[in-house]
Parts: sequence; structure tokens; C-alpha cells
Amino acid sequence: MAPRAYWKGSLKLSLVTCPIALFPASTQAERTHFHQINTQSGHRLRQQMVDEQTGRVVDPEHKGRGYELSKGKYVAIEDEELEALRLESTHTIDIDDFVPAEEIDERYLDKPYYIIPNGKTGVDAFVVIRDAMKRKDKVALARVVLANREHVIALKPLGKGLLGTTLRYPYELRNEDDYFDGIPSPRVSKDMIELASHILDKKASKFDPHKFKDKYEAALKALVKRKAAGKTIEVPEEKEAESNVINLMDALKQSLSGKKARPAPVKAKKRTSARRSRKRKAA
Repeated sequence: MAPRAYWKGSLKLSLVTCPIALFPASTQAERTHFHQINTQSGHRLRQQMVDEQTGRVVDPEHKGRGYELSKGKYVAIEDEELEALRLESTHTIDIDDFVPAEEIDERYLDKPYYIIPNGKTGVDAFVVIRDAMKRKDKVALARVVLANREHVIALKPLGKGLLGTTLRYPYELRNEDDYFDGIPSPRVSKDMIELASHILDKKASKFDPHKFKDKYEAALKALVKRKAAGKTIEVPEEKEAESNVINLMDALKQSLSGKKARPAPVKAKKRTSARRSRKRKAA
């Protein structure tokens, strides 16, 4: 059974228009999900909306939206007022610009969608737009209204269809300077950089997402299966953290040769200090 389209409308390039449908390209349906339950009865729990001042449960009909002006002070926003602001959905993805793909900062990429022709009419126009973008190696920037908000969406050819990725607005990104300014700039030797470059060459490969294994998800599924079968789960003992103090040049050389870098003998000092403390106690 084919999935339901998330959005239906038209793709428009100047005077060329074709009907299309959008489908979410990502899903979390296969991810393990848990519900909150009563551990005594095994029944599922349901949450209730509670007034934080009175502690009383609020009826759904009295539930509304409010914007916090100051601590504890809200201005109520009615559904009708939001309705008045709602953008009129023209159900048209109107292409504004074409830009080189490499110019799009990856931080702006948000949610991906598959875009296909909706019906047989307009397939020719869809293919013309898709193949023209392939020939010029360009990404189209357009506007679309999804969930009552206008989004900028980047369109690029993908196989026989198009991949549409909504983009974040600049105000949704944090400034990298707030995080990177504190990084020191030590002087490292050219030999170290050369060694690191050789390691990069040695590990060079092609991007293959099928190599990605979600170990935590696999462990969750195994845990649920064992618990459902009535087996006991043994919590493994925490391993003692190894020292992370190593000589950078040695680490680079040993990484290149495929050997594991040996940490500096920091633990020996701890044992010596431990022996001293025991002698003091004995004294």
C-alpha cells in the first residue's frame, strides 16, 4: 500500500506548471518507542493538564495558548486570532531562484521530502524541470506553505524524482563564534599534519549509509526480546576508564601503522601515591 501524500499541489517554473505530491523522506516508525506504564498494574498511563498554581486538572475546553511576556505573566492568544494570521496556502511551490548546490550551508538543511508527479497530466513538465536542473547542476529555491507556515524549500533531482529539503531561517541557527572563539590555536608541526593527512588517505572510502549500524537500537530490541521471554537482564560492571594521556606524534605514527597508541604511564603514579597513603595510615 502506497503511503499517503503529506502535501499535494503544483510545481511552477515561470509559466510551466505540473501537479506534484510530497512524501516525507525520513521516518522514525522503525525506532523502538516506549510508553509510560503503572509498574504495579502494568496499565498504560495518561497525562493530564494541571493548573500549576491550583494543582487542579483543567478541562480540555479551558485549554488555550499564551505567550509569556514576563515571569508568570501571559497574554492569551485565541485560535481565531491565529487563524487570521494563517498564510493562504496556494498549494503551489513557486521556484524563485537557482543556486549552486555547494553554496547551501548544510546547517540550513531541515526536513527532506520526496517529490513526484501527481497523476499522468503534467509528467512532461515535471521531467523537463528535473532534467534541466540536472543539466545545469543547480538547486532550485522555492516557497511552500506547510502546517500553516511558509518554508523555503530546496529542490534538486534525485533519480526519477525530486528531493525537496525545507531550509531553516537564519534566526534558527546559533552563531558559531559563540562556541569556536574559545578554541586555542596551538602551533603544530608540519610533520604531524603530514602524518594525519596520510591517515586520512588510508581511511578514504565512498559514502555508504548501509554501513551505519545503530548499536543502541539493536541493543534495545534485544533487551525487549529478552524481557518479554522472561529472562533476567544483568547490568554489566563499569569498566575503569583508561588514561587518555598520550604523545600526539606517537599516536599519529602508530595510527598510520595500524597499531593502538599506548597511553602514558599515568596509573603508575596513582599506585605510588596509593602506597604512600597506605604507609601513612599504617604509621
